Amino acid sequence: MRVKRGPHRRRRRKKILKFTKGFWGAKHRLYRTAKEAMEKALLDAYVGRKQKKRDMRRLWIIRINAAVREHGMSYSKFIAGLRKKNIELDRKSLAELAVRNPQEFALLVKMVKNGE
Repeated sequence: MRVKRGPHRRRRRKKILKFTKGFWGAKHRLYRTAKEAMEKALLDAYVGRKQKKRDMRRLWIIRINAAVREHGMSYSKFIAGLRKKNIELDRKSLAELAVRNPQEFALLVKMVKNGE
């Protein structure tokens, strides 16, 4: 006996076409191209979530480096100094401190400099 998919097939296809709503050209009209576009979009989204983490870390490092250089120190020496002093602040909070509270960040740099 053969399987007739009927409503199940229609629901599955409508779900994919709904996902690709707003895509350009055939990618939102034709099932096969829509399915391919959806798979690629989902893959790109997955990769993008990993990329975003890398990008944010780079941004934090750039901000910390810029703030530390204003006080005559390099990023790598600053991070090494923090480790020696057992100050466990992550790059996100350091970058936030450098941008929002430059005075407190300057105190932190001073602490690290004195520890050399």
